[in-house]
Formats: sequence, structure tokens, C-alpha cells
Amino acid sequence: MSRQSILFVNIGALHGAWPEGAPQTPLRGAELAAWPLIQDAWMWVQDGHVVAVGAGTPPTEAESATREDLRSAIVIPGFCDSHTHAVFPAWRTEEYVDKLAGLSYIEIAARGGGILNSARRLAAMSEDELYQHALVRLQEMIFMGTTAVEIKSGYGLEPEQELKMLRVIQRLARHLSIPVQATCLAAHAVPPQYKSNKPLYIRKICEELLPAVASEKLATFVDVFCEKDFFTPEESYKVLDKALSLGFKIKVHAHQLGRSGGVEVGARLGAHSVDHLECLHEEDIEAIRESGPIATILPIAAWFLNLPYPPARKMLEKNVPVAIATDFNPGSAPSCSMWMAVALACTSMKMQPSEAFAAATLNGAFAMDVGHKCGALSPGFRADFIAIHDAASLNEIVYRFHYNMKYDIYILGTRITF
Repeated sequence: MSRQSILFVNIGALHGAWPEGAPQTPLRGAELAAWPLIQDAWMWVQDGHVVAVGAGTPPTEAESATREDLRSAIVIPGFCDSHTHAVFPAWRTEEYVDKLAGLSYIEIAARGGGILNSARRLAAMSEDELYQHALVRLQEMIFMGTTAVEIKSGYGLEPEQELKMLRVIQRLARHLSIPVQATCLAAHAVPPQYKSNKPLYIRKICEELLPAVASEKLATFVDVFCEKDFFTPEESYKVLDKALSLGFKIKVHAHQLGRSGGVEVGARLGAHSVDHLECLHEEDIEAIRESGPIATILPIAAWFLNLPYPPARKMLEKNVPVAIATDFNPGSAPSCSMWMAVALACTSMKMQPSEAFAAATLNGAFAMDVGHKCGALSPGFRADFIAIHDAASLNEIVYRFHYNMKYDIYILGTRITF
């Protein structure tokens, strides 16, 4: 990818750019609504990174840069999707029909569907096949405006298969020009052979898998699916505490299917983020506020499973840092569209468009530990952005939600094509 000095001019509205430097911590409360806007803007990019932004006349130092006219486009940072399961062997369309027939997530799982279905298929697939499938999906995500992504394992379950997944994620990170963060989610479901001896499976994760992941440097985070019929708070604590001792940051799938205790586990251990949060009480919100993790909400999953939506408005009022992600996966969120996630956050959770876009960019970057370089268009940040050519405002983008917008994706300052 060519890297040069480029001066982007004739930007109608430049969002998410702090001229004096982006915040160094996630945005909270009113800070999300104050997501910055520069009208009639320019942006100077060198070596793929933002040098300066502003309105009016660009600096004389940028006169020698190549000029690119963005034709009054709305420019926003690329989306930072901090919770996905984008590496998987196949879609689970047949389970969608079961859902339409009235079966719940837990009922489908009890019949061998869900995560265990994907695990069986993944075990039969080579690493190269899995990589090729995932590469196509990641390219689609980039085309949809995602320019930083976190990907979880969790469809391998057995150590050998989990390592295969994590190696695929690392191959994707090496191949693609966007930041890719890996999360080990072996504690996603219990394989059938361990149903009568769950402690043995947890020991295998703690004593065999996590040390191997640490040794090969295959993941930044460790996550646990802390839900009824999956992993209890005590079991989740054991896995995450071991992860911390090995130097991993931790996340928790919490309170998706019920009030699972996952928030309390995350609060006790200092989780980097707690994710899902469809079933929160006031005291849970207070625990998140006091302990400090990012609250990552996944509106597509709530919509697809017909679950309650997370109480985003209450969390914002309590100054909890909120991020938005897709949960892209074959079972409960078969969409990688951050546009849809943002629209659902506004329509169904009453977030304002500026709040939702801030949560889907800078706060999403912080939720995957790349907030120092992604999610904003401020000096020093990667010049990863979306130039939208046929919308008058952020409000119109959300209001019209799934219309066929005309936009270009730029990675490190270069427009990409497929």
C-alpha cells in the first residue's frame, strides 16, 4: 500500500477529530454526545497517519502534499468492532429456522446445536480452509467500514482446535492492513465428553491451553461465557484469574441470557470490558461504573435473538463508558454491519447518533486496547476513515439506516478497492 503525504480537502463535515489530540481514556456520559465535528475541514496525512486537521486554510507545510478532493463528504473514523466471532467454519442457517419455530438459544444448544455445532464442523476443517473462509469475511467487514477488529476463538473448545483458531486469527492479522486483536474464548461451551467432568475441562483450559497461548503470544485477551448452563461465576473466575496470572487482559460475556453474575466477576478481577449486558439491574450498572470496565453492547444479537436491549441510556447517565460492536457470528448475530449496530443502538436504545458513532469508533478501539491509534482522526492516529458522499448528516445516516449509501473506505490514507 502506497504511503505518501496527502492533503484531504473539501471535507463537508469531519467527525471524531480532536485537533489537539484525542482523549487518552474512553468517552463517558456527555463526552460521547460531544463527539467533535469540524465543518468545511481538511486533513493532512503522512505515512498513513494523521498529521493535522482543521478548518479553513491548511498549513503552509502541507502545500507540497498531494491533494485529494473529498467533494463535501461526511468523514468519520473507521468502525472499531471490538466483539466478533468472525472465524467460524460455516453458517448455521438451519438453526435460524429452529428459532423461528420457537426454540430458545439454550434449547438449541441442548440439542447439540449452537456453539457445539460449530465446534464439530471446525474440527473437521483444515487451518488453511478456515483461514480462507475467514479472510473473505474480513474483507467484507472492511468493505462495510470496519477498520479495526477483535476476533474470538471459542469454536475449537479442545486445546488443539482452539490453538488452530488463534493461529488463523494471527495469520489474518499479518495479512491484513488493519489492526486485528485476538481473544481466547475456550470457555465458550463445555464439550460433550466433559459434561460429566466439567472441572477437568476447566483444568485443561487453565493448565494446558492458556500457557500454550501465552507461550506462542496468540492472544491479547481471555474471555469467558459466564451464563446459566455454560460457565458459573466461580468457574469463570478460575479461568480469568489464571489468565491474569499469565499476563492476559480479560473480558467477560455477561448477563446476555439472564443475570449471570458475570458483571460481578469482571468487577472483582478488573476486566477490560464486560460484553452483552442485556439483563442488567441498577446495582450491576453501579458495579460497572465503580470498577471501570468498558460496557460493550451488541444490539444485533439482542435483535436477532429477540432479547431485551441493554439499558444503554441508563449506563450513559451513570457515566459508564459504552462501546458498540456487532457480535458477528453464525448463530446469534450473522451480520458484520456496524451501520446496523449503530442504527439499532439509536432506534431501540435511544442513543443519539453522535453518541452511537463515538461508541462504535473510539470507545470500540479502547475496548480492544487500540485506542491510542485507532477510532479517531487526530494527530498521530491511523488515517483509517469512511468518506460518505450522499448523506447530509449523521442523523440522516441513522434515520435511513439501511439505504445503499455511496462511500469510500480509506486505510492508512489510501482508498481501497476490491
